[in-house]
Amino acid sequence: MELVWLVPVTGFGAVLFASWLAWDVLRRDPGTPEMQDVGGMIYEGAMAFLKRQYITIATLAIAGAVLIGLIVGGVSEGVKAIVFDLGEIGYGEEVIGKWEEGLLTGIAFIIGAASSALSGYIGMYISVRSNTRTASAATRSLKEAITISLRGGAVSGFLVVALSLLGVSGIFLVYSNLLGNPPTIAPFLIVGFGFGASFVALFAQLGGGIYTKAADVGADLVGKIEAGIPEDDPRNAAVVADLVGDNVGDCAGRGADLFESMSAENIGAMILGVAIFAVTQDIAWVMFPLVLRSFGIIATMVGLTSATFFARDDTEQDPMTPLNAGYFIVSALSVVGLLIATSVMLGDSWHWFFFCGLTGIGLGIVFVYITQYYTSGSWRPVREIAEASKTGPATNIIIGSAVGFETTAATAISIGTALVVSFILGSHADIAGVPGYTSGVFGTAVATMGMLMSAAYILSMDTFGPITDNAGGITEMSGASASARHITDALDSVGNTTKALTKGYAVASAGLAAFLLFSAYLDKVKERLDIPLTAELPIDLSSIDVFVGGLMGVMLVFLFSSLAIRAVGNAASSIIEEVRRQFREMPGIMAGTQRPDYSRAVDITARAALRQMIAPGILAVGMPVAVGLIFRFTREENSGWEAVAGMLMIGTIGGIILATFFNNVGGAWDNAKKWIEADNLKTMEGNPGELVVQGKGSEAHKAAVVGDTVGDPFKDTAGPSLHVLVKLLSTVTLVLAPLFIS
Repeated sequence: MELVWLVPVTGFGAVLFASWLAWDVLRRDPGTPEMQDVGGMIYEGAMAFLKRQYITIATLAIAGAVLIGLIVGGVSEGVKAIVFDLGEIGYGEEVIGKWEEGLLTGIAFIIGAASSALSGYIGMYISVRSNTRTASAATRSLKEAITISLRGGAVSGFLVVALSLLGVSGIFLVYSNLLGNPPTIAPFLIVGFGFGASFVALFAQLGGGIYTKAADVGADLVGKIEAGIPEDDPRNAAVVADLVGDNVGDCAGRGADLFESMSAENIGAMILGVAIFAVTQDIAWVMFPLVLRSFGIIATMVGLTSATFFARDDTEQDPMTPLNAGYFIVSALSVVGLLIATSVMLGDSWHWFFFCGLTGIGLGIVFVYITQYYTSGSWRPVREIAEASKTGPATNIIIGSAVGFETTAATAISIGTALVVSFILGSHADIAGVPGYTSGVFGTAVATMGMLMSAAYILSMDTFGPITDNAGGITEMSGASASARHITDALDSVGNTTKALTKGYAVASAGLAAFLLFSAYLDKVKERLDIPLTAELPIDLSSIDVFVGGLMGVMLVFLFSSLAIRAVGNAASSIIEEVRRQFREMPGIMAGTQRPDYSRAVDITARAALRQMIAPGILAVGMPVAVGLIFRFTREENSGWEAVAGMLMIGTIGGIILATFFNNVGGAWDNAKKWIEADNLKTMEGNPGELVVQGKGSEAHKAAVVGDTVGDPFKDTAGPSLHVLVKLLSTVTLVLAPLFIS
């Protein structure tokens, strides 16, 4: 218990640090009146969309909380005390009634949903205030532009981590100490917090992803392809909607995504620590995940502050260099924090869990390199796609698809290796009375926590992307100098890589967390079936119920992706027709004498996106419930939870692999286009030995634009939404487990 005091200190410290970052960004020069005019339109559009979206989500969340409370209270048998007797960890008498369990779960759901929404909202507010300041800084120096955009993104990163940490620890304190519940019971009561966070994250990511890509596709197809005008040209009515979309998708949506990741994984790790606490009576096993997250916050504060010192006023410097330097500082300090936390809190066998945490930190670094390799123009895959663009859009898409499928191998091997290594290391821990299987599963939880120690920095790099993207649009629309646009173009290209990096990081954390949360689900099933906690509960894959449940899980992943991608196409059709109408009915737009109706384009895109997000969201929440109930009432006893287990396992695996494909192929297509736009693609034409640049406007560039357009809904809608779906499957089944048991 010596380090538990770090949890509130670092939680509130992160809020104060984020406040200082916000103050530092907002005090900077907001730019010329023209820059402020464009920035104001982006701000108004983003806030208007977010307000409308959150009203929709709040209505669904309130109804969901009531429904969850009634379901849990109606089908649960209450929560039982965990006891250690005759060498086994089992369950004793009921200590919490079923209706009290339902009420506390519903309250936790609402708190988790509200915290997730708040973290996304605040982060996006600072993001849309940072873009004009980054554009203004680009007229002066690269270093200042990097500093503002990274610090603006870090506001979201620190708030997400802080609210997750304070939310989980605060509700644990209330449900255990203040309500007098045993500390072994409280983690099972706060699972609703993770479910609420997942619920909001799903709709926030879906709605924001549909919006941003509908606007992006509409702006590209009508502007660059049909009208032949540059990207971010002020004559294109969809440009402001596109810039708004960068914020609602990549800031608010991704913030809610990672908030949900950290919350659900903290709770899952705490549940797994309960089994060891029952033997040792040392609460450190339950509180360890929160303490480790606290050390991650400290490491990120130092790493973020250090990153800007590596930036130089040299326009030839790769902006990724200072960002990578900061990340490695965060990783190194995380190792130190891991060493302190494990040695102080985890007893004599702490060194085994230290190596488990190192495995998780190492996996995070591996995914940084995997993602950069497949999505950065510095490496073979992106250049291969660019070369394929010389022969048209068909070969661009063929090679891009091949690259996307190739990326799944590195993802699966890396996640699988990390899980096996951390499980084996954890199982070697010699804890009296605790079987190796239980300590092995806890080892995978420590690996997950180790990887997420750098989550605040990774999210800062992610939000860096839309800030720099917006800054590029603002410099273009405000008529800034070519040198400023050169800086924002370089930052935007790096921003695409950092956004892809965050998605790869989210996939890896989802893969580790899936096993963690699946183990927590089995613990919940053991409670209901009166099976000792330390007993293994095997799932027979040859069982018809488990097989069909798994089949439904994979089907859900693909059907959900279909609905998400189709939603982008349908919403994009609305904005395409609107931009065409404005070009047709307002001829002064192309001549530069008439201002496009930006607000109408924003409103049409917002309404279409919110309408389209409902169906895939309901499918994701309702499918596991439907499978569990159908098998519970139509098959033999206890088939319901086994079918849901199959759906959870196989659906999670399918979701991770498909999300990897979507994220990386979309990022590769995007940067292949930008690599061509940077005049890097050359062909031999005319006289022998004469190199001709295939830059903007060339046939190769047009082919790359088509590939980028295809990849847009992959990397910014379906892929990120699958991250949330994977974890939502775990949280919804964990909360509603009693519903599936006869």
